[in-house]
Amino acid sequence: MISWINFIVMIFSSLLCSLLYIKSVQPATLEKKIGEKAYKRCAIYRCISGILMFIIIGTQFVYFFFPIPINFPRFFPWDYWISVLVAIVILIPSFTLMMKGVRDAGKETMRPSKEQTLYGGIYEKIRHPQALGEVWLWWIVPFLLNSPFLALYSLIAIPIFYLFCVFEEKDLKIRYGQVYIDYKKQTGMFIPKRKRQ
Repeated sequence: MISWINFIVMIFSSLLCSLLYIKSVQPATLEKKIGEKAYKRCAIYRCISGILMFIIIGTQFVYFFFPIPINFPRFFPWDYWISVLVAIVILIPSFTLMMKGVRDAGKETMRPSKEQTLYGGIYEKIRHPQALGEVWLWWIVPFLLNSPFLALYSLIAIPIFYLFCVFEEKDLKIRYGQVYIDYKKQTGMFIPKRKRQ
């Protein structure tokens, strides 16, 4: 019973987290409907989404002790130290990239601001360093728990984070207009563009 309740909470939290985060990256779109308070509301959406991310991680730990009763391997077929090593190999570059994005985005990471200009730093190379770093962090807990089911479940992060970026870019076009369109031409979404001769 606990296993299924936990799994339902995991799915519901994942869906709600995704919906709220998508809403949080669209302050300019929301501003057309409710005015400048849209930016504060989007900050609230982002904060709740962040709380839900921690709930999802919590459900992963609960899953370790109360897995759903399905015919699926409970642990990876290799020694546990290999799973820990994989988690470390994922963690170091992903966390570093995400934190560079957080540093260069500043307060806008959690609180959208109408006065914010385009970011510098790593954003001069790629448009979504935070998303590119954070998406891979969803495999840290599954590997530390040695759980193939949780690793498989974490695959949903890839399309979800891509959607975050797509919705955010639509909103940034509204906020910055031609400046953002020109910026998109110069930078890659996730991979730096080659400079043309």
